[in-house]
Amino acid sequence: MPSVPPAPIPTHTVVAARAQGERLSAQRFHLVLLDTERAGTVYPLATEDLRVGKSTDNDVVIDHPTVSRNHLVVRRQGDRFLVQDLGSTNGTFLDGAQVREAYLRPGALLEVGDVRLRFSPQMAPVQVEPTVEDRLGDLVGRSVPMRQIFALLQRIAPTDSTVLLVGETGSGKGAGAKAIHKLSPRAAGPLVVFDCASVSDSLIESELFGHEKGAFTGAVGQRIGCLERAHGGTLFLDEIDDLALDLQPKLLRAIEDREFRRLGSSTPISFDARIVVASKKDLWAETQAGRFREDLYFRLSVFTVSLPPLRDRKEDIPLLVEAFAGEGLWPRLPEKIQEQFLGHTWPGNVRELRNALERARHMVDIPGLAGDNLLREFTRDVPTPAGDFLPVEFTGPFKVCKDELVRAFEREYLTRLLGRARGNIARAAREAELDRKHLYSLLHKYGLVQSEPD
Repeated sequence: MPSVPPAPIPTHTVVAARAQGERLSAQRFHLVLLDTERAGTVYPLATEDLRVGKSTDNDVVIDHPTVSRNHLVVRRQGDRFLVQDLGSTNGTFLDGAQVREAYLRPGALLEVGDVRLRFSPQMAPVQVEPTVEDRLGDLVGRSVPMRQIFALLQRIAPTDSTVLLVGETGSGKGAGAKAIHKLSPRAAGPLVVFDCASVSDSLIESELFGHEKGAFTGAVGQRIGCLERAHGGTLFLDEIDDLALDLQPKLLRAIEDREFRRLGSSTPISFDARIVVASKKDLWAETQAGRFREDLYFRLSVFTVSLPPLRDRKEDIPLLVEAFAGEGLWPRLPEKIQEQFLGHTWPGNVRELRNALERARHMVDIPGLAGDNLLREFTRDVPTPAGDFLPVEFTGPFKVCKDELVRAFEREYLTRLLGRARGNIARAAREAELDRKHLYSLLHKYGLVQSEPD
């Protein structure tokens, strides 16, 4: 019999805005009737139990000769849904296999006699009131999107559900994971961090699940994996989009069953850990492209929070400067430097800002350094002085030298253009007399923005 997850029952899954101005949404699961004259009817799974059968006292009444009076029940257990057959005459089938009880996966097909139901997630708008506070753990921001995220994390943290954090590199996903852990009932337990992109594919399985001595060449001793070390706490899997496809079903099985086996061992090991994952890519788009398993995506995205890039919340920059550098640094920065901070597109996001501040705090009072050169060590798009020349190479094939010069010109033009427009793409496109989409394409080509518009 499937074990009951210890997680409290969440009311719904909250998904934060992916971009500034985009609505907040909630993911709710439904049963969709596929047959009979009422095909297309949607039945929300809004309560702990949803009963299906021919009798009129059921939540889902299906008047069909092959359906029993009380056919089945769908029970919500934490962030999973368990279907149980109630001794029906013709049985309950899940994706073609008869079951007495089983957990549903998104998209699963239920056959109730000869009538089919689809277990499906749907998105609905939800209003999230921003917090008054401008900080949550190491996350800092007074912009509305960030304060909405603070409210989301405060709501999510007390549950034991899996969380997916989505955002560009350096946008604060690690800080978000720490905040979730510290605000959760597991705060006294370990926070184990594993970066899926930092370990070769051949070693990731050992890092996650551990191994026994002699399990493979080079396994000279027993190794305890991340899942085991995270017992009683939180496991943060960063860059989950880099996890190899062949390992994804193994991770899914471990999360579903709450047990795993070390490499070289047949003994199952139970673990009790909250799972938080992070991705720099849109995982749903990755599933559609065949690069990420859809079943693992749905299991990881019980809660999804998208962190905005710094260029979309530049009103937070003065507050971030004070939070990272302190000592009233922002007011002491020359106006020209403040303009550079506010005009920069920050492709490295908050991490890039922190690095720039580390140098700025030591240079701001040194004559001759608090000028155009202050940020050049940390940014790729700070304009060079007007008197500087583009690098020109006069040796080598003509076409190669010419192409390099053209690329250098385009990049310099675009960085200065973006600086004058303070990161406003529409304004930059008007000044350059370029189509906005074409400008986005050029900016993306030189790494001055992270993505192109739809």
